[in-house]
Amino acid sequence: MAEKGRLRIQCFQYRNFIPIDGCKATITAVDQTGLQRKRSKRVTEVILQTDSSGLTETIELDAPPRANSESPSGENPYSLYNIRIEKEGFRDFVIDGCQVFADETAYQPAHLEEEEKISVRPEVITVQPNRLNGDFPDKIPEEETKPLPPPSSGVVLPNPVVPEFITVHEGAPASSGRNHTILYRDYIKNVASSEIYSTWPRSALEANIFCIISFTLNRIYTEWYRSRGYNFDITNSTAFDQAFSYGRNTYDNINVIVDEIFSTYIKRIGRKQPLFSQYCNGTTVTCPNWLSQWGSKYLGDQGRNAIDILKYYYGSNIELTTAPEVKGSPKSYPGFSLTIGSKGNPVRSTQEFLNRISINYPLIPKVAVDGIYGPKSAQQVKVFQSIFGLPQTGVVDYKTWYKISAIYTGVTKIAELN
Repeated sequence: MAEKGRLRIQCFQYRNFIPIDGCKATITAVDQTGLQRKRSKRVTEVILQTDSSGLTETIELDAPPRANSESPSGENPYSLYNIRIEKEGFRDFVIDGCQVFADETAYQPAHLEEEEKISVRPEVITVQPNRLNGDFPDKIPEEETKPLPPPSSGVVLPNPVVPEFITVHEGAPASSGRNHTILYRDYIKNVASSEIYSTWPRSALEANIFCIISFTLNRIYTEWYRSRGYNFDITNSTAFDQAFSYGRNTYDNINVIVDEIFSTYIKRIGRKQPLFSQYCNGTTVTCPNWLSQWGSKYLGDQGRNAIDILKYYYGSNIELTTAPEVKGSPKSYPGFSLTIGSKGNPVRSTQEFLNRISINYPLIPKVAVDGIYGPKSAQQVKVFQSIFGLPQTGVVDYKTWYKISAIYTGVTKIAELN
């Protein structure tokens, strides 16, 4: 019998986090042969509907054996599902090739456009294979330490900053591909889901995500592309940057890790610049002094923690640093978790933000804005966490604080994106 993975879908209005209820999602399994998907034989179909939070129920789906993703055996590591989302008044939304692993929960967001604003043709998202399972160009080696533009250029950042949005170019820098401007954290989740397998040990996932974050923040800090006249921050060409597949699904465990560490990066001790943490798969390509993706997985199997894995590849003179500034957040994290008994302005801000979010997410109960974190505030937070895929602790920790901040921003203003 096939092993089982899980899938849930969440629908939002285009370019914001306002949920859409009553969406019909039709999920169709796709037969596969070898490493590439074959779009012919339909083998099963499931129909779901979104609730007031834009969420479908989480369903179980067939998936290949988990063991297929734990070594580079050449066997299919994930199953593929096509999804069609329909809602009256909105353009149909199609995801071609959502990837589901055994024992993991895949999360597929869908941002739907109102029908009167666009053509009637459905938007089609074609998900690229995972980099470990597809045919992608190898990374062209670059010097680790990047020269900065002269101060007179006006583009040099005084310190590494975590951006609110990032613009990704499809293809090589000089190609005519499209640009996509998306939330920075969503970019990191997308790349991690495109580069590695969510079934790996947590420490290996963390090590790889630290590399993805550091690589990305180096491109932003050094203004690598913008200082050269390009109108984007990074590409999705693996010859130059990292795998990114616009609109693809992510995974709950990867999402939680990114929400915990999204502003923490690697750097050389005594240097300001985020480490340009290049990496390779470690099987078809070997890369001395770079992280090996499969090698990091095996070190995780041995019980190594993330920083030990990183030092194994990049040397002992590295450290993890958290950026002091997170752009686009209405309030900075207070430096401590909010639990029952907490009092003060951070609690008041959380209550205000969640009360505003509850207008669009009515399952979230409203509470008195009194700056006192009691059982009702903890329950309010638990419901928020359940809607957005966070551990339901009822505690406002780092990841929950910034998720509340992101959703609050998403429902109170529509970002002006490219």
